[in-house]
Amino acid sequence: MRVNDLYPPGKHFLMGNEALVIGALLANCRFYAGYPITPSSEIMNLMAKYLPLLDGVFIQMEDEIASILAIIGASFTGARAMTATSGPGFSLMQEGLGYAVMTEAPIVVVDVMRTGPSTGQATKAAQGDIMQARWGRHGDQEIIAIAPASAQEMLELTIRAFNLADKYRVPVILLPDEIVGHAEEIVNVPSEEDVPIYHRKESSSGNEPLFGGDGKEVAPFPFLGRGLNVLITGSTHTEFGYRKTQDPDTHRRLVSHLVNKIRNNRDDIVSYEVYGDEDAKIGIIAYGSVFRSALESMEIAAREGIKVRVFRPVTLWPSPDLEMNKFSEGLEILVVPELNTRMYALEVERAVKGNVKVLSLNKIGGGLPIYPEEILRFIKKNMR
Repeated sequence: MRVNDLYPPGKHFLMGNEALVIGALLANCRFYAGYPITPSSEIMNLMAKYLPLLDGVFIQMEDEIASILAIIGASFTGARAMTATSGPGFSLMQEGLGYAVMTEAPIVVVDVMRTGPSTGQATKAAQGDIMQARWGRHGDQEIIAIAPASAQEMLELTIRAFNLADKYRVPVILLPDEIVGHAEEIVNVPSEEDVPIYHRKESSSGNEPLFGGDGKEVAPFPFLGRGLNVLITGSTHTEFGYRKTQDPDTHRRLVSHLVNKIRNNRDDIVSYEVYGDEDAKIGIIAYGSVFRSALESMEIAAREGIKVRVFRPVTLWPSPDLEMNKFSEGLEILVVPELNTRMYALEVERAVKGNVKVLSLNKIGGGLPIYPEEILRFIKKNMR
């Protein structure tokens, strides 16, 4: 059976979480390990339904810690592997994510964001995991985090997430908020033949380095079960996987590569969008579901004769900081609306370097969206 037998090419009316599952299956994800948690549970349920039909493997694990470790193991056999969770489960996965960073295991982790801390409001939308996605693990490290804003992007950006994970041997985190995960919209499902698939560079001899690289290119991947003797450890290791925990040069070389393979490839990784008049003096930076409200507020403002520009970071990490800085030049007002108590606004402030004052519009609790009219009222209130 093929994915297009389940979802023929063309338009379908789908929930965001379902569209993400289709994207994962089209990206050749054939291993899923997870534990149910609202508001991501539809992803697990559908993977359980479809993977056996596609000769894939689904396992419900005892918790989120086991889930992420299972997909790391599956990744080293060559499988494209994924798990999905929400706030409390994402917290439990942080140590496993650090292990995936250190061992350069390509995996995809979906965090459908809800309110917190702790159990919070389990069914309600929030964007409070933004900084945890970037800084939730100890030690020097870089990851990739992407924020879809629609059901269509849940499909498309999941495919991109798997390709980036394989290309750079790094965990990629998808960060939809609950509104995006549960929104039901028209989604265009592509033909399987039209889906771009990046294939990992495979180590064939085992005589070449299996880890690390030159800070831009990564070492060929050592697939388990294909005759190679592979050492895998979360401790400091050489390019062949040998533990070397007392040598500062080995650690410097390894960690520099883990960081630089993302930083040195930012132009390939970073994705963003800009909308509106270039001569506008009012700017908005928004992501996820809030971006859609920001875009509509821009359109309403235009009908009232107010020019507004919108910048949307599709890739939250690595941050499109250079592009946000350029966007901020010449602005008089820069508004950052978020479903949290002011998280990404801190990154925006760092990026714009004083070009313009950053004003935050925040909403938490109850799963209420930030409406376009709220953004426009906030802009009018702060106009000179």
